Amino acid sequence: MSEFIEVGRLDDVPPGGKLLVDFDGRALAVFNVEGTLYAIDDVCTHDGGPLAEGEIIGCEIRCPRHGARFDVRTGKALCFPAFEPVATHPVEVKDGKIFVAVD
Repeated sequence: MSEFIEVGRLDDVPPGGKLLVDFDGRALAVFNVEGTLYAIDDVCTHDGGPLAEGEIIGCEIRCPRHGARFDVRTGKALCFPAFEPVATHPVEVKDGKIFVAVD
């Protein structure tokens, strides 16, 4: 069962911004896309690279290593060299605090 953990404050992630989180050695990335927050594992499924170091355009994050792109809303791989999706996590905001559900 997933447990929601507090990862930061809403003020930490303005629209177009991102927040890196380490939870028990698991790297997570939270993105603010036009006021909606999305969380994914911060690991490219192609080569394990850090996705949050890449550029986010709209709902897509681009891996800085080889250019694989992922939809931060669904985790879907959008182009090669990645073809496996990245894990996504539910996000809640309560009292200005961001919570992400992790297994």
